[in-house]
Amino acid sequence: MTASIQVRGTAPSTHSHVPVTTQLRGVSCLRLSVLTDETTSPERQRAANQGAAMALGIDLADREAVDLGVSASKTTPFERPELGAWLRRPDDFDALCFWRFDRAIRSMDDMHELAKWARDHRKMVVFAEGPGGRLVLDFRNPLDPMAQLMVTLFAFAAQMEAQAIRERVTSAQAAMRVMPLRWRGSRPPYGYMPAPLEGGGWTLVQDPEAVAVLERIIKELMGDPSKGVAGKSLAAIARGLNADGIPSSRDHWSLKKGRKTGGKTGGLAGETVVRERFAWRHGAIKHLLTSERLLGWKVTDDKPVRDSEGAPVMATAEPILTREEFDAIGAKLAERSVDNKKPDREDTVALLLRVIHCGTCGHRMYLHQPSETSKSTSRTHTYKCGANVRGHKCESPAIIKREWADEYAEREFLRMVGALEVTHTRTIPGYDPAPEIAATLAEYVDHQAQQGRQKSSAASAAWQRRADSLDARLAELETREKVEPRTEVVGTGRTYADLWTAADTAGKRKMLQGARAHLTVRRGTRGGWRTLDERRVDFEVRHPFFEGAADALAAVAAEIENADRI
Repeated sequence: MTASIQVRGTAPSTHSHVPVTTQLRGVSCLRLSVLTDETTSPERQRAANQGAAMALGIDLADREAVDLGVSASKTTPFERPELGAWLRRPDDFDALCFWRFDRAIRSMDDMHELAKWARDHRKMVVFAEGPGGRLVLDFRNPLDPMAQLMVTLFAFAAQMEAQAIRERVTSAQAAMRVMPLRWRGSRPPYGYMPAPLEGGGWTLVQDPEAVAVLERIIKELMGDPSKGVAGKSLAAIARGLNADGIPSSRDHWSLKKGRKTGGKTGGLAGETVVRERFAWRHGAIKHLLTSERLLGWKVTDDKPVRDSEGAPVMATAEPILTREEFDAIGAKLAERSVDNKKPDREDTVALLLRVIHCGTCGHRMYLHQPSETSKSTSRTHTYKCGANVRGHKCESPAIIKREWADEYAEREFLRMVGALEVTHTRTIPGYDPAPEIAATLAEYVDHQAQQGRQKSSAASAAWQRRADSLDARLAELETREKVEPRTEVVGTGRTYADLWTAADTAGKRKMLQGARAHLTVRRGTRGGWRTLDERRVDFEVRHPFFEGAADALAAVAAEIENADRI
């Protein structure tokens, strides 16, 4: 069988069972790990891809996947912004064109997934340049094992190269880490920016814009006792910075490099939250003010880097703070600190964490419990809008008694899903003869290459028996049908109400979060309310598994209630 691999100057191979179609539509794929103003790599990649496409009769038109500042070692092809978007639209093109192998992948696992995708969707993958010239992997013929073999070999080489690069970079960074005033690169600490170091390399100097923001933060934190001006809380400082549109420490460097602000941030398990801008938070401000980076020290893993005599290694000749100033800030923060690691801290077992939200601003609400030193006579535990502590302003922050919210959420959750049976989903694997056909065919091709080398009749007969058996096996495999995997839902005989009764508070909270329960609380009206005004609250279960089922149970409950009244 003709291998689907070509080098520079050869025409693409064709297979009799692959129909001849119109000109292939290609996508030019560009990738660069580190983007600088001086780099010319994108243009070089684009020109190489266009040359290869022209030689192979592939029409690129304006189809491009440009992922700059994206590491192949840290992202799979499917996770890259532009290439991933094209891979999710396989009907829009016929071929992918890369400059070199390492522009596509850096690991064997990633290449395996890309090759599997190309085989499943009958695509061609072209590498314009490489050790052996141009490489064309034609997966339009799913039975050709040679393309898969070459992919594996090149992926192994790419992974070894990536590992070697990683080790060299790690070694170089470790050496530079203990060099005074030498900056190893990457994003500098907030308040500093890179500058050329005399004799070569880079060091850190003060960033005037960021230092001005730090000076404002410190001034507001410390206040002015001589003038009777009290210091602000970190939450109030964060709220003021956000209100004035000052870029957060995370966005500041992006803006300096001309990049987009924001990005991915945390959420519930399985959730991806993307923000256009990152806000200032009190926790981030505290981390900035308590880091020895403000003293000009090198820090790694939040610990100072020290020389052989135990002295801190300096990253800059221009520290932002003196030791006295740094200690004064630390003392001020220590006065206001709360021990959040106490084992008996009640909000660690609050039922509605990540479930209850303010109806005005949409932010999460958090448990508030008056301290023993509080001037208030009330000892009622409440859930309060958390916008303030997250650096935002809520026009009408909601507050609700913990007891009322917990009881309402429990009642509504059990009303909606309590009668449902808890089930487990298991996947029953299917069967695909294609991999075994490919492996058997590769063995057959290798065996055929030995034809005519036998000198004895016995050897010739043995060779023929082996050829016949492989041929028969291929014929038998080709008669087998592909069976898709399927899933089965298995009942447990227990309801969600049963699990709820047996669970502790942490277990119940996990059930609510797993069901994507969402409790919205609006601000209450004045009055002597002794019970919950349910006009203030809305409860939903948003997991797709419960869609429809919760409504059906609610309808049944309503029918039973109406029947009892009659």
